[in-house]
Amino acid sequence: MNTEIFSLPLKRLTTAKMKSAKELLLSIWDFYRDGFRNMTWGRPLIWLILLKIFILFAILRLFFFKPAMRGLTDEQKSELVGAHLTEKTLSHTDTLTFN
Repeated sequence: MNTEIFSLPLKRLTTAKMKSAKELLLSIWDFYRDGFRNMTWGRPLIWLILLKIFILFAILRLFFFKPAMRGLTDEQKSELVGAHLTEKTLSHTDTLTFN
């Protein structure tokens, strides 16, 4: 295994000649880009993760997580939330017994 490939970006990160944050970000980008190029399973795993995230947030939201307060004004929304918060608070304090 060629260790020179992995040490080159680290040398750039630790040099005292670094002048700006832009150079730092570029050297970090180079480090990760080179790392992903040398992976054998990296790309398929990244695509699998992105697909799962898309399914979780896009597809499931369309079918299961409908907006509960759609069509309400801001005042109606705030009253509804306030009522639910105080209702839960009151129901929890009613079950407490003080001796």
